[in-house]
Parts: sequence; structure tokens; C-alpha cells
Amino acid sequence: MTALDRYVRLESEALWRAEPNGQRRDVTLSFGDATLVIADATGRPLAHWSLPALIRQNPDDVPALYAPDEDASEILEIADPTMVEAIEEVQRALAKSRPRPGKLRHRLTGGITAATLGLAIFWLPDALNRQALAVVPAPKRAAIGAEMLDTLRNQTGAVCQSPRANAAASRLAQRIFGAGTTQQVLVVPRLAQGAVSLPGNLILLDYDLLRTADDPAVAAGFLIAAHAAAAENDPLADLLKQAGLTTTFRLLTTGEIPNDILRERANAMLNDGTVAPSADGLRGALAAAQIPQAPYLAAVDARTGNMPDLGTDPMADEVIPLILRDSDWVSLRNICNV
Repeated sequence: MTALDRYVRLESEALWRAEPNGQRRDVTLSFGDATLVIADATGRPLAHWSLPALIRQNPDDVPALYAPDEDASEILEIADPTMVEAIEEVQRALAKSRPRPGKLRHRLTGGITAATLGLAIFWLPDALNRQALAVVPAPKRAAIGAEMLDTLRNQTGAVCQSPRANAAASRLAQRIFGAGTTQQVLVVPRLAQGAVSLPGNLILLDYDLLRTADDPAVAAGFLIAAHAAAAENDPLADLLKQAGLTTTFRLLTTGEIPNDILRERANAMLNDGTVAPSADGLRGALAAAQIPQAPYLAAVDARTGNMPDLGTDPMADEVIPLILRDSDWVSLRNICNV
């Protein structure tokens, strides 16, 4: 799904300049859930721009010019009115959800000062983290997740994209997390953990897992495990805890997290491993999604040599609803071959 409910998939042609004085080149834009994917003529992704961070360079002029940051380090020239209107609609929605400039900052600064006077020093980090997690809006979480995803490209490879496979990934997410889910499944060429959750409801899935699995229940199990781990240990909360008080305070007062902090934490998630969900939590999540344990456990055992003990499978004697149509499963398994 895209950021706008009426579009399942939205694409258009555009001109992209990778640097301020660089040569313009023809590209294809894919309007996704949290990002704008820029791809070449073969469909190979060239860049991922966070939708919440887009900046219009020439309001009311056509063709529209967009940049991913204040420095306009890259430029997109878009003539397609449908794509421009879709981007502008997202921007308008974000503008309505943001507080007036300065108001949130002053309110948070005053609240932090008052809390500091009333709390013992060993309570302060947890208190500030809880405050930050309570006030960070969904678009900002999505922007943080998209930036972390971009920093992982050298290790995981670029996100694989194709219209049919993207639609299949969306249907898989809806099957296991519910029709109204905001979870977005993104497939990358290399991911040792199998699946990892990022802030902003992004779940990365390893392509090799899809390629070697015979049953969509395997992929579903890894996605559910990543989601259950995030439910027990919020990725943004973990990021703030690891980054320290200064980063939390900066997020509260400016709404920003330094890029080097995001890069460091994203790399640590891959190199240090992710926190596994509790056995009870994972067993309950699999049962709630009506996914059997056995295919997932067998795949984990094959990858790690260690099979988790989840106890008796509540779905062992139940009829499992269809997880994914064969055509969708084939499209998803070939997403990185397009």
C-alpha cells in the first residue's frame, strides 16, 4: 500500500539529479508507504527518499522540484500531476499534524525543566525516554526508520522492488497483521537475522529466506517474530537508550536525531543481533495470526542450529487459512530477480 489509501501502487517518470551540478537522468518513481523510491530504467533502485522529509523547491511552479533535505543535495523534477498531487497531499496532511513552530519545543522544554527538578538523577533518563516516545509522531518515526534503512544499504543491499512483488508483500502483511495494518514489509538481498523491525513500522525481510523456503508460513513466522520483538522492545526506545540522554534531549527539543547516531544504531542491529521475543509472546503472536509454529521453527533451526522452545502449538490441530496465493508467493520469491 502507499501513503494514500486510494493508491495501491503509484509510479511516474521523473528527472533526477544526484548532486547539485550533476547531469539530469530519466528515472522512475515509486510512491510507497513511507518512502519515495527512485529507480533507473531497469527498475534498479538508486535512492530512497523519506516522504515526510521532502521539500518543495518551487511552490506553485510546474514541473515541481523536490529535494530530500535543506541543502538540496539531490533534485527531482516531476511533471506528472498525479504524482505531484499525491506528494502534496501527504505534505498537507503532515503540516496539519505538526504543532505550530516553537510551540511544541517550548512546551517540551518547560516540561523537561520541571521534571528535572522533581526527579532523582537515576530516574531522569527513563523519564525522558518515556516522554520522547509519547510525543514523537508517526511521520517522524517513519522518517527515522527510512534514514536507518538508507544507512544499511551497504550491508543489506538496496530494497528489492517490483509492482507485483510489492503488492504481494502488502497482502502478506495484511494477512498476518490484519487488514488495517500499517506494517510495511521490505525485502533486502542480505539479512542474517531473517527479519528486523525498524522504527516507523518497517520490517526488513531477507531475500534468501524467501528463496529457500517452500512455505509462506516460514516468511510469515520471521515477520511475526520481528514484530513481536518490536512490540516487547520498541526499536526507537532501544535506540534512545543506547544513544544516551543527550540524543533523547535533542529529539525532544528539536525533533531530530543526528545521522551518525542513526547509522551507528542501524549497523549495531545487524552486527550485534536483535533482541528475540519471549517464547510466550511469540507463541501468542503466531496463534493470533493463525500461523503454525513448525515451518518457522524448522527454518530457524536450519539457519542457526538452535530451535526455540515455544511449547505446544495452539494451531497444531486447526485448519490454517490461506497465507498467500501461489501467484503472490512466486512473485515475492522472485522480487530480487526482477
